[in-house]
Amino acid sequence: MPLLTRIRGPRDLDRLSLEELEQLAQEIRTFLVDAVSKTGGHLGPNLGVVELTIALHRVFESPKDKVLWDTGHQSYVHKLLTGRQDFSRLKMKGGLSGYPSQAESEHDVIENSHASTVLGWADGLAKANQLKQRDSHVVAVIGDGALTGGMAWEALNNIADANRPLVIVVNDNERSYAPTIGGLANHLATLRTTDGYERFLARTREVLEKTPVVGKPLYETLHGAKKGFKDFIAPQGMFEDLGLKYVGPIDGHDIEALESALARAKRFGGPVIVHCLTEKGRGYQPALQDEADRFHAVGKIHPDTGLPIASSGADWTSVFGEEMVRLGREREDVVAITAAMLQPVGLEKFAKAFPERVYDVGIAEQHGAVSAAGLAAGGVHPVFAVYATFLNRAFDQVLMDVALHKCGVTFVLDRAGITGTDGASHNGMWDMSILQVVPGLRLAAPRDADQVRAQLREAVEVEDAPTVVRFSKGAVGPAVPAVGRVGGMDVLREPGTDTPDVLLVSVGALAPMCLEVADLLDKQGISTTVVDPRWVKPVDEAMAPLAERHRVVVTVEDNSRVGGVGSAIAQALRDAGVDVPLRDFGIPPRFLDHASRAEVLAEIGLTAPDIARQVTGLVSKLTGGRFGRATEIESVEPARD
Repeated sequence: MPLLTRIRGPRDLDRLSLEELEQLAQEIRTFLVDAVSKTGGHLGPNLGVVELTIALHRVFESPKDKVLWDTGHQSYVHKLLTGRQDFSRLKMKGGLSGYPSQAESEHDVIENSHASTVLGWADGLAKANQLKQRDSHVVAVIGDGALTGGMAWEALNNIADANRPLVIVVNDNERSYAPTIGGLANHLATLRTTDGYERFLARTREVLEKTPVVGKPLYETLHGAKKGFKDFIAPQGMFEDLGLKYVGPIDGHDIEALESALARAKRFGGPVIVHCLTEKGRGYQPALQDEADRFHAVGKIHPDTGLPIASSGADWTSVFGEEMVRLGREREDVVAITAAMLQPVGLEKFAKAFPERVYDVGIAEQHGAVSAAGLAAGGVHPVFAVYATFLNRAFDQVLMDVALHKCGVTFVLDRAGITGTDGASHNGMWDMSILQVVPGLRLAAPRDADQVRAQLREAVEVEDAPTVVRFSKGAVGPAVPAVGRVGGMDVLREPGTDTPDVLLVSVGALAPMCLEVADLLDKQGISTTVVDPRWVKPVDEAMAPLAERHRVVVTVEDNSRVGGVGSAIAQALRDAGVDVPLRDFGIPPRFLDHASRAEVLAEIGLTAPDIARQVTGLVSKLTGGRFGRATEIESVEPARD
């Protein structure tokens, strides 16, 4: 009977011998490769933390002791050891989340998969334990990549200032997605490669004791100067200077050594850093051979070869990446910035073509935005490619550093809108709301690959304000041609009448669905004009006069309904004195569970049949004049909030 099937909770590990624990680690790796190859998910990071997770749950008593994971994508082994071994629907609706989930288990604490937050959480929990006089421990597991984030160091500054029990486990695999960069990475590399002060001192003593007369006094002098010497030989002093006890480096695949180090840290009673060296993708040759990101995240793959089972064709990210290379050849002033995600945001080809024009700032979006402002002030045009959900972290810098100073910086937001399977923290559903308040900022939402190319080029031509280009996740569909132009807006469908009923404003990747809505309305005898504003901020000056020619305006966006494009258009119509009823369709203001993109859109009513049904009801209630009455509009069924 496999050992893994006998593990129903962490305390089941206590009965296993060292040999059995090593066998369990092998079984877990086999399970992960088999399970994740069928569903897709974060494979490489989890293969690297098997022994570390086993040791953590042997030494600490979860859920009494709080084990926190940053960023959470490496929590699969934790799930297996806490009673969750059905991975058949991993990241699918009704199945396990790809991150820790409070709804799944009392052993999960942090659900947010944004990096560098775990030490702040740990600091707060340790303070709460002190106030409540609890004897439980807090353990924060953070990667060397996440340690490049400024929030991690803000937390370390506070953690070191108090003597509270708190264990920080640095999972050092030299990588975030790709190899970790920066000064901290170099420091950790020094720690990885040192022989260690204690071994050096032992060898020195052995030599000096054989030296007549001066040997012993010289050894004592060296030992007395050990702080400076220790920093030279094994410079863990950076952590110790902060007031943090340092243990390591520890082989992150030696269960016995890990347990010993963690047990010592647990007994210490104050803040301790345990530095563990792990290998991302360990035990799976296809992952180890993947130099780009060691199978950080994979789709469905063949378990023996690691090759993808099916290709979904060109995706939005690759379209952007290829156009960036073309731009780079045409303009020497175009440079690229990434926050530790060179490959996921499509900048790998640009980096190979122009290595001196790419800046990886680590997991530090705030710094990336400010550095971009400096680059722009210095006469170049930076393109900062980042996931839409991660730009939230740099809002103040976009506002006060880039926009206030009228810097020509282009932000390219990947995975905008509903992303689905990665869950609540990864949906890019806030950018078009929070960026509406930034003066001077211009925001583009391309509907297809051709528009990604065109609007990226339009964006980098702007040198006196920030520009944003946002696009969806996954495969990009066929081109959606325009049949005309009004102002700067593309007309995607004309109504075929001089007195049209509905002006349907389609935002970004939802254009095909909006055309389907128009077809459904046409079957009900409702004439519809479909326009793509292309640049959704600022609202095109032609929008108000165009809206005035219709009985009702409908906006459709894959962004929060609160403060989004619909709200901006409604305000623009009010400012222009155009009293046309407006109905906005978008994402309700709530956190959405993981499921496929199509399933999430169906759940929130953002589908062609749902929208067409509500618009039909709205038009049918427009009585008592051309524009109807507000009280009648309010009676229409609201979106599913």
